[in-house]
Amino acid sequence: MCSIIGFVSSKQASPSIVQGLRRMEYRGYDSAGIAVLEGKKIHVRKGVGKVAEVNNMLGMDELPGYVAVGHTRWATHGGVTEKNAHPHLSSSGKLAIVHNGIVDNYRVLKESLLKEGFSFRSETDSEVIANLLEKAFAETRSIEESMMRVVTQIDGKYAFVAIFDDGTLAAARFHEPLIIGIGENGYYVASDVLGFAGVTDKVVYVDNGEFAAIDSEGISIFDFQGNPVPHGVTRVAEEFGVIGKGKYVHFTLKEIFEQPQTIAMAAKLTESELKEVSRLLTEASRVYVLGCGTSYHAALLGCRLLSEYTQVNATPVLASEAKFFPTKYDSKTVLIALSQSGETADVLEAVEIGLEKGAKVVSLVNVATSTLARISTLSIGLRCGPEIGVAATKSFTSQLATFYAIASHLSGGRVPSDLGGVSKGISELLVKQTHLREVARRMKGASDIYVLGTGPHYCVALEGALKIKELAYVHAEALPGGELKHGPLALLDPSVYVIVVNPTDATYVDMLASAHEAKSRGAKIIGISDKPSDVYDEWVGLPKLDPSLLPLVEVVPFQALAYYLAVERNADPDYPRNLAKSVTVK
Repeated sequence: MCSIIGFVSSKQASPSIVQGLRRMEYRGYDSAGIAVLEGKKIHVRKGVGKVAEVNNMLGMDELPGYVAVGHTRWATHGGVTEKNAHPHLSSSGKLAIVHNGIVDNYRVLKESLLKEGFSFRSETDSEVIANLLEKAFAETRSIEESMMRVVTQIDGKYAFVAIFDDGTLAAARFHEPLIIGIGENGYYVASDVLGFAGVTDKVVYVDNGEFAAIDSEGISIFDFQGNPVPHGVTRVAEEFGVIGKGKYVHFTLKEIFEQPQTIAMAAKLTESELKEVSRLLTEASRVYVLGCGTSYHAALLGCRLLSEYTQVNATPVLASEAKFFPTKYDSKTVLIALSQSGETADVLEAVEIGLEKGAKVVSLVNVATSTLARISTLSIGLRCGPEIGVAATKSFTSQLATFYAIASHLSGGRVPSDLGGVSKGISELLVKQTHLREVARRMKGASDIYVLGTGPHYCVALEGALKIKELAYVHAEALPGGELKHGPLALLDPSVYVIVVNPTDATYVDMLASAHEAKSRGAKIIGISDKPSDVYDEWVGLPKLDPSLLPLVEVVPFQALAYYLAVERNADPDYPRNLAKSVTVK
């Protein structure tokens, strides 16, 4: 889950590399670094911290040279230290690499290279790639031959970019994203189009099992056997061109406030999309809905909508558990795969298992040109624009809105599909942000928070608890309302907060009883409901909506509360510790 970028330029490369790293920082922000070729010498500057911090300390964007690579790290092998930060030089210093992914057999490779006299400066698995390339190039004097040798030696899922001292960049992709950008001033290669967003919208997608050689003359792409591969140029969506916080302090807050617009966009499936997804689902004998984290919570609610209102009986599956799940995949199976980035490793692995058995894949994804979108039978875009904050917000509600549109079509309108009232309701909730910040200020010392929901509202409770954990670093646990008395009541005392999701639908009376049980044990109660109650110590009012649409609105107070809790606790809501947005490694 690191970000990698390279640039072969007709101008000074380091400022563009640093700017690209800042755009991709959501992928990892433990440390950052840059390597720039000046003449025949590769200069490296790297350190621990976010890109801006490292750049302020070391002046990465001041390094002269026209060819460069850069990296932001999310640590997998080795601690968060300067020596483990990328780029990594080869033993002789004649080439440098940046790497995303994991080299599974790095220990064996490292022991072999050490015996041959190669030196290592870090604890990472990545450094073996630099020394393998150095060894292969010394023997072949060919970058193409060297790349072919190295990719046959390393096991795992990876993407890497190497800078050679002749000014060539070499990049390889195996189950990790890698994209080439064609700009007016040169060629980029990056793990995300955001690495060169605003500079060019012309890209080449490197397919799985391919490597590229890039220099000032152009791009050459080969498969791992060394056969040349023709490449087409694609234009990426304009919405990825301009990225900024606007009037907001953080991307996370901006993205929360964008939801009245993005939720309506996500629900506007085309007639052909609705017809095709309906055909696939109604003809399927089995339907599984896959997701991780926030996307799994959307999968849970999506399955409820399909199973309750349509003839489609859908089963939710945690993508990371898919290979251990007793699924029965065949040509009559449909997998609905959810991923904001379309590059989530666990989701892609689960989809590949299904594809091998002949299953069809429908993806709900925010990046239309991602790996998941391109391997799907049908891909439906979330249309919510770039989501930079690590914690998912608008992508979650967009996933839900897409499920509502599909369920409405399949049910003949039994599920409301007009989300105008939902958009208005979210806007009304966000007007109350001052109250939510006051609630967060009173809660900031809490050590434990329990979130209760019943029926579809339990799916929201799961997502609400996750947001609090991710952003504010407070232990938060979601429970079905009726389960409180079956054990968790033992944990309640006056230091505990209990948040209840309690709209006035069929679940209302039972949830109110659970709230009274919690309060009688001394817990403080926060009610998220369209009706006030004396049992609530704090009440967050919901707008009046069709009960079936309420989950789309209920999650927003959790997002805002988690954001303000993070601010009150001096945590960075955009970049939570230990987390990265695109989980592209196992």
